[in-house]
Amino acid sequence: MSQEPKGVKYASSFKEQFTARGMVIGSIGAIILTCSSMFVALKISSLPWPIMFVALLSMFCLKACKNTNINEINVTHTAMSAGAMVAGGLAFTLPGIWMLDPNADISAIMLIVVTLGGVILGLIFTSLIRKYFIVTKELPYPMGQAAAEALVVGDQGGKKAGILFGSLGIAAVFTALRDWFMVIPQMLPQAMSAKMLTYGSYTAVWLSPMLVSVGYIIGPVAIGVWFLGALIGDFGVLMGGTELGWWDVATAATVKQSLGIGLMVGTGIGIVVKGILPKAKEIFGPMFKNTTGDSIVALRWAPIAMVVLAFLFTIVCDMGVIASIVTIVGVWIATAMSAQCVGQSGINPMEIFGIIVLIVAKAASSIGNMAGIGEIAAFFVAAVVAVACGLVGDVMNDFKSGYILKSDPKAQWYAECIGSVIGAFVAVAVLLVIVQAYGGEVFGSEVFPAAQAGAVSAMVGGISNLPAFWIGLVLAVILYCVNFPVMTLGLGVYLPFYMSATAFVGGALRFILDRAAPKWSERGTGQIIAAGLLGGEAIVGVIIALIIAVQAISA
Repeated sequence: MSQEPKGVKYASSFKEQFTARGMVIGSIGAIILTCSSMFVALKISSLPWPIMFVALLSMFCLKACKNTNINEINVTHTAMSAGAMVAGGLAFTLPGIWMLDPNADISAIMLIVVTLGGVILGLIFTSLIRKYFIVTKELPYPMGQAAAEALVVGDQGGKKAGILFGSLGIAAVFTALRDWFMVIPQMLPQAMSAKMLTYGSYTAVWLSPMLVSVGYIIGPVAIGVWFLGALIGDFGVLMGGTELGWWDVATAATVKQSLGIGLMVGTGIGIVVKGILPKAKEIFGPMFKNTTGDSIVALRWAPIAMVVLAFLFTIVCDMGVIASIVTIVGVWIATAMSAQCVGQSGINPMEIFGIIVLIVAKAASSIGNMAGIGEIAAFFVAAVVAVACGLVGDVMNDFKSGYILKSDPKAQWYAECIGSVIGAFVAVAVLLVIVQAYGGEVFGSEVFPAAQAGAVSAMVGGISNLPAFWIGLVLAVILYCVNFPVMTLGLGVYLPFYMSATAFVGGALRFILDRAAPKWSERGTGQIIAAGLLGGEAIVGVIIALIIAVQAISA
């Protein structure tokens, strides 16, 4: 979309993009989506990307208000979606506190400091790293691409709009039949699933239009590397290593998990060493000079904010000076990892980034004669990081849409500020209401399984297999420095096989169609269908989340 499509109205100024009515609509949407995101993340241990839902909802609301433009819609949906992943960052980490101690007494002030701390750090780093990942690296950000495609095609109308909304409707009906009426299975088991289950691997294909679309949009090269990681993790480590007698099934699982985490951490270090440090003056200059540089806005206040946050983490949250400093530095690396991961795969394992920094903070706090940090403080570290990474992952998709649509990134960043701060307070309020209504023992139960938070509680003790972790880390740094897409390799190793297999289907379809029907691909028909399929599942996922939230509140 290098040229402005015909029939689409663009803004001519900042004031036409960042509007009072847009922020009112965005704020109301942020409150609703944050509530639903908290409930669904705890209830079904997953969180659908909200960007397609909020993009189309913002377009509907603003067109009803008349005299809108595509950039005002883009800025509005940036505010509307920001709180959703803030809620996800909390839901995927903090319930682990009550899983270990159902009677844990956590004050609202502590939760507000942790959540706002993650939001403020996320705001700082989205401003600093946007240009590097969106403009310089030109990562695909499939969710952001799909949202931009939907807005442009929806605004233009015509045949392309029919293709978009037709595919969206098909995916929406399919998702409703699968997740609400449950007449379509979620998985398509393969013949060897039973055998692979003995090694702890579920080799199936997830019947997900959204993930197939992600694979199509990303393309066959990155998806091929992703699937290679899945083959290494499941058929190499789990089955191969066990069959060769290198380890038993239980140990194989720890090797796979630790190797995948090591690859992702190594990628983060590679990003910092190769991509960010050489551009440190341009990227971080706004934190020390009254200039924007590569940043969206001047951030001379950022170092002061970080010092204040370190003080609050230490005093209010009892995290200790060392852990507080490690947390802030860790967010710097983790948000870079999140931006890369979401940009290449459309997946944001925010709780994993939280676990990584948590482990480093515990180790650093235990050096010498220091007592280290307690369990609750360890969860706070993970939550700060997860909130920041969740916010960064979501908003970088919005920035990708904005870059395609030529929106003013400053307008988007201000909208992000509004939506994320609202989301912070709403997410904390919802979490406290759940604890008060059900008690801490509800987490980890059938009511609110909160699987990710359970994983965080299990990892409070540290990396389960350090040799595999270090092998993955060193290998990832080397591979990243030679421009190998190692983040997707690490995702493939770490994630369940069925997710990688489904994404691979989309990448394989793109490979076949680009060669069998090049003109069809050049016209962008495949991209439009992929955007519609992705949007259909994402929108129905959010609607189901809203229904679940309302039912939980009324119960």
